Amino acid sequence: MMNNIGGISMINNIGNEQDYMEQEEEWEREGLLDPAWEKQQKKTFTAWCNSHLRKAGTGIDNIDEDFRNGLKLMLLLEVISGETLPKPDRGKMRFHKIANVNKALDFIASKGVKLVSIGAEEIVDGNLKMTLGMIWTIILRFAIQDISVEEMTAKEGLLLWCQRKTAPYKNVNVQNFHLSFKDGLAFAALIHRHRPDLIDYHKLSKDNPLENLNTAFDVAEKYLDIPRMLDPEDLCNTAMPDERAVMTYVSTYYHSFCGAQKAETAANRICKVLKVNQENERLMEEYERLASDLLEWIRRTMPWLNSRQTDNSLASIQKKLDEYRTYRRKHKPPRVEQKAKLETNFNTLQTKLRLSNRPAYMPTEGKMVSDIANAWKGLETSEKSFEEWLLAEMMRLERLEHLAQKFKHKADIHEDWTRGKEEMLQSQDFRHCKLNELKALKKKHEAFESDLAAHQDRVEQIAAIAHELNALDYHDSASVNSRCQRICDQWDRLGILTQKRRNALDETEKILEKIDTLHLEFAKRAAPFNNWLDGTSEDLVDMFIVHTVDEIQGLIDAHNQFKATLGEADKEYNSIVSLVREVESIASKYQVPGGLENPYTTLTANILTKKWGEVRQLVPQRDGTLQAEFRKQQNNEMLRRQFAEKANQVGPWIERQLDAVTAIGMGLQGSLEDQLHRLKEYHHGVQAYKPHIEELERTHQSIQEGMIFENRYTQYTMETLRVGWEQLLTSINRTINEVENQILTRDSKGITQDQLNEFRSSFNHFDKTRTGKLTREEFKSCLVSLGYSIGKDRQGDIDFQRILAVVDPNNTGSVHFDAFLDFMTRESTDVDTAEQVIDSFRILAADKPYILPDELRRELPPDQAEYCIQRMAPFRGPNAVPNALDYMSFSTALYGESDM
Repeated sequence: MMNNIGGISMINNIGNEQDYMEQEEEWEREGLLDPAWEKQQKKTFTAWCNSHLRKAGTGIDNIDEDFRNGLKLMLLLEVISGETLPKPDRGKMRFHKIANVNKALDFIASKGVKLVSIGAEEIVDGNLKMTLGMIWTIILRFAIQDISVEEMTAKEGLLLWCQRKTAPYKNVNVQNFHLSFKDGLAFAALIHRHRPDLIDYHKLSKDNPLENLNTAFDVAEKYLDIPRMLDPEDLCNTAMPDERAVMTYVSTYYHSFCGAQKAETAANRICKVLKVNQENERLMEEYERLASDLLEWIRRTMPWLNSRQTDNSLASIQKKLDEYRTYRRKHKPPRVEQKAKLETNFNTLQTKLRLSNRPAYMPTEGKMVSDIANAWKGLETSEKSFEEWLLAEMMRLERLEHLAQKFKHKADIHEDWTRGKEEMLQSQDFRHCKLNELKALKKKHEAFESDLAAHQDRVEQIAAIAHELNALDYHDSASVNSRCQRICDQWDRLGILTQKRRNALDETEKILEKIDTLHLEFAKRAAPFNNWLDGTSEDLVDMFIVHTVDEIQGLIDAHNQFKATLGEADKEYNSIVSLVREVESIASKYQVPGGLENPYTTLTANILTKKWGEVRQLVPQRDGTLQAEFRKQQNNEMLRRQFAEKANQVGPWIERQLDAVTAIGMGLQGSLEDQLHRLKEYHHGVQAYKPHIEELERTHQSIQEGMIFENRYTQYTMETLRVGWEQLLTSINRTINEVENQILTRDSKGITQDQLNEFRSSFNHFDKTRTGKLTREEFKSCLVSLGYSIGKDRQGDIDFQRILAVVDPNNTGSVHFDAFLDFMTRESTDVDTAEQVIDSFRILAADKPYILPDELRRELPPDQAEYCIQRMAPFRGPNAVPNALDYMSFSTALYGESDM
């Protein structure tokens, strides 16, 4: 609270805004001002007025005298408000002075300040107390009112600003505007916090207040342009310094440091704009340079491409073609890159100009992108024309030489191919071949015929080239004609010999095919009969596994059917063996070399005879084995009936118990205590039923020993009964645990039985499948039915995902009742959220998406600041600065959340 100054009731609130004077006590007109405070106020207010009046080239020496005529008072208001007051009266009479002071007071009132008990006459009469009250009103309105920290009043906001800025400093604890500043450390801390280069705070001592004050005031006056408004000796020697004087001086610190920050922001903006402009100018200059260079190169290249001069020699044309290829490989590619770079730079420049709100760039005349494109297109057209002319000339001059070389080359190839062909066609090598060898020779001869036909085109090409050379009067036409005639004569002889050899091969083939037909017939019939013998032998000795009487009876019936087919098999055996005998007779008659060797199979008549005898011996052995297995299956059938009779009693009993336990677990029967009691009764009943399971186990052991794997008399197996039994025990124990946890939750969270029933009823309503858990969509519908608001927009989806992270942390896709109940009970308590912590960090970071270690150390206690610095991840977003920290991910991690 401010202290009283006699005779003046200061400022009242007007309008709806919270006035900076809410907590200001009214001055009592009959009160007295402490002389020490009056001295401090007079000196401080005088210095404050001079700090503004010097901007107008004037000042005051005596605050109660220099404002009496109202002229400097009006000038002070114009300087601090930036507005123009009505023209003052220049007379020296008393009424002139009163009129000027009234104009000043009216201007103050126009700014929303209601002056109570302060009249122009008292100011004109030099009333010190009234003058100090008026100046304090002006200071509050124009220097302190605009201070706003977290929507507090001006005084509270200024005090909070001081507390935050000095929090990291030792021996500084700002609680007010009198005693907290008496030792000077608070002033020094404010300077060091914003300008650590101006003062060495750690060298100051709480035991030297006078030295601390002088140091702070000297630095503020010399480097920050803040005049001395307080007297260090007065502050030290006064039991309680004047709060208004201190508050006035502290407000100048606030405005000084805020102004410096705005100036720095403005300078940064100017630098950014200039940097963009400089980069744009550099791109313009580079475009002009590249465009000029590229256009000059095109101008120099065009005459060479348009030239068609030649000495009509092949060497000259070849030289020009080599030069052109060098141009395409070495000289043009750099210019292609230069053109691409030119276009890229132009597009980049136009984009940057558009993004920075600059006018589009227009190149100088003749250097537009379209000009460069037209010049480049002309260059490419000349290149194409030049290359086509070079190639046409090369083809024209090379043709004659090429024809002569071509004739020689084709003739050489043809003569190489025909070498030895006449001797091969006259050979009698097929007279002593087997059929397969003869067929191979015949295929080879067919391939030769195809090859001979293919070479017909080459002979015709040789003749055509010779004709063209004759037409062009080639100098060596005689030798060309002679060689062409030899080739044509030889070609006619090859055709005659080829037809003779084909006829001889056909006659020999007919002799050998008779024997081959018999071998093939044997191979076709012997192979399947041999496979049947092998399969039959395997079947007769093969082990079998049956599980019923019907299965073994089926095997016996199949074996009897097999025995009925043995007569037909014997006939097939005799027919196949007769083929071998016929082959032996023909081979002996015609003396065919290798005629007894069957090329189609390795089977012989002896092999088939041996295997047929083995099959006939295995048939009676199989009869005895099948009858023994039939007796065994009759015994197994008796064991199946015994197991099924007992299992059909135990299985339904287990199912009924599971349904009953599930119904209790759904919370549909009585209170939690009643449910717990019934569950324990079911537990005792189940334990008493265990001997029935043990009896089934003994019967099952006998079934396993008999290798019985299925039972058509019951749907239950021992494995399913074991699983059902274990599931029943587990379900009882789990349901007991769940009910006990619900009782614990109900008692510890203070929720009523009605609330618990409501939660259970809602959960069961959406648990359509009675599985004890909800899908995500069912869980969302359940929350809505309980009054929980979840929006259908993107923010609603984000909120719902955060809820799922709590109730389904393992992302299983379902929500159990325990997790649902825990979430609903926690929702009734008021706790801090991650969003609130993020908003708090954003304030400390001045609305930046990241925060710096120095800002944490400045705003938080040392231990908490270091805690945050060690655990915050580096900020990876855009515009990150060195050492920037991510306070958003840190805040969500505190609550076990993740960014959605």
